[in-house]
Amino acid sequence: MAYSVKDIRLADEGSLKIDWAEAHMPVLMEIRGQFSREKPLKGVRVGFALHVTKETAVLVRTLRAGGAEVAIAGCNPLSTQDDVAAALAKEGVDVYAWRAESREEYYENINKVLDHKPQITVDDGADLIFTIHKEKTELLKDIKGGCEETTTGIVRLNAMEKDKALKYPVMAVNDADTKHLFDNRYGTGQSTLDGILRATSILYAGKNFVVAGYGNCGRGIASDARGMGANVIVTEVNPVRALEAVMDGFRVMPMDKAAELGDIFVTATGDVDVITGKHLEKMKNGSVLANSGHFNVEINTQDLEKLSKGKKKIRENVEKYALKNGKHLYLLAEGRLVNLSAAEGHPSEVMDMSFANQALAVKYLNQNKLKAGIYKIPKEIDEMIARLKLKTMDIGIDELSARQKQYISSWEEGT
Repeated sequence: MAYSVKDIRLADEGSLKIDWAEAHMPVLMEIRGQFSREKPLKGVRVGFALHVTKETAVLVRTLRAGGAEVAIAGCNPLSTQDDVAAALAKEGVDVYAWRAESREEYYENINKVLDHKPQITVDDGADLIFTIHKEKTELLKDIKGGCEETTTGIVRLNAMEKDKALKYPVMAVNDADTKHLFDNRYGTGQSTLDGILRATSILYAGKNFVVAGYGNCGRGIASDARGMGANVIVTEVNPVRALEAVMDGFRVMPMDKAAELGDIFVTATGDVDVITGKHLEKMKNGSVLANSGHFNVEINTQDLEKLSKGKKKIRENVEKYALKNGKHLYLLAEGRLVNLSAAEGHPSEVMDMSFANQALAVKYLNQNKLKAGIYKIPKEIDEMIARLKLKTMDIGIDELSARQKQYISSWEEGT
């Protein structure tokens, strides 16, 4: 056992949090029961770079129940829950993570996980995969495959595959319906608003709330902000998504214009320079800036520094920037993902499905020899997880009759 955590004495508190998550993740617990009986991962080394939260700990426990040897680092410098990391360490997991890592410490911890020579990687943002391909190519010969959790990671991996640079198979967990239709939308919506509230205690009702990006994450944020009484403005570059936002009842406009109207800004695009200096200068005095994308590149903090004559921390996860033009702006969680840096991340109930996909994807990779490339979660796994979730919610659905199945699978019958 090896670990590097903030304070091992926090372990008991972390264990209670993990127990709470387990009580609200029945699908993953059902899979754990199967894994415990069948040991489908016996002796397999699994390397994690995920947010070290109570929900991730439930996934770690599940893979270990299946026989896996697990080493884990965080996937963002501010998202680790130190008590959870301590609890995993006390349970014998090789964990290298603490909140507020420097960039150097972050990559040192990534490399410590890779020192365990994982055969399967589990990523959120693909930093394990990229580090292996750039710096640890000697590990490639023993790797069976990887799993990627988030949209940003899949985008980066698609670019690798296009350039023929991807050297092992990766399961696109994010693209499973039981992941992105629920985790990205309902999870990100609720946890983002939770993070902003915990940081600021701000009133949403009556505020102009600007959401940059109308993918699944942006949809969830916009919907939940409207539910709290905010006047929601959406900015987009994709004309189809912009049109969807309009027909969902939101105002849509360029960021140049939204910058003058917003009280609260949240970026959720996965791209760089969504809010830059030209926008910051136009913003109202007292505007709040938050990011819910994976990397801290959406709000250009370098521009914010250049435009400011000073800054100070005024609350946990809140920095007040005094601009040279006499206004001040509030940046939350250093521009990192606010839902995990200032709150606890997605609710356990929605991560139940996401991490069920992760567990079954690891099993699938271990049992199937795949060529390098990006793979979808098999439909039967996706639907099995949905059916299990409905069962745990005591919800029944209809089934097609033989006549109905025949009708929709044939072309002979017309009007």
